[in-house]
Amino acid sequence: MNKEAKGKVVSALAELLSSSKATFVADYRGMDVEAVNKLRGDLRQLGVDYRVAKNTLLRLAAKGTAAECLNDCLQGPTAVAFTAEDVAGPAKILADLSRDSKFFEIKGGFMDGKLLSVEDIKALADLPSREVLLAKLLGSINAPATNFVGVLAAVPRSLVRVLAAIQDQKAA
Repeated sequence: MNKEAKGKVVSALAELLSSSKATFVADYRGMDVEAVNKLRGDLRQLGVDYRVAKNTLLRLAAKGTAAECLNDCLQGPTAVAFTAEDVAGPAKILADLSRDSKFFEIKGGFMDGKLLSVEDIKALADLPSREVLLAKLLGSINAPATNFVGVLAAVPRSLVRVLAAIQDQKAA
C-alpha cells in the first residue's frame, strides 16, 4: 500500500471515528470467512460499519482526538465496529459472539469521549433495545394520565351504584 492509499484510509477512519457514537474494537483471529460474513451482515442491518484495520493507521486516524484512548486496545489483529445510531444493538451482537466463539474477543471500545472496558461493553449489551426503552418511557409518561382518568371515572360510577342501591332498597 503506497503513501497516498494509506492517507485515504487514515482520513476515512478519522471520519468514521468522528461521526460514530461508539466504536468497538475486537480481535477476530481464527474466525472463518463464513462467521465473519455473518457478523458483517448482522451489524450492517443495524447500520454499523465493520472493518478490519491496521493498528498503525487506526492510531494515526485517532491521533489528536478523544478516540486516542483506544491506542491501548490496538494490539494484534484488529476489527473495528463504528456505530452512528443504536449503541446497545451492536454491543449485544459483539458480546454474544464473544461469548459463543472462542476466536472472537472484544478488546475494548470508545463512546462519548470515554474508553469502554470489556465489562462496560457487556453491560451495554444487557441493556434493552432502543425501541423497548422508548416503549417503557411512553408507558411511564402515559401512566399518570391513565390513573387520573380512572379516578375521575370512579366518582360517577360510585354515585350510580349508591343510587341503584337506594332504589333497590326502596323497591323492596
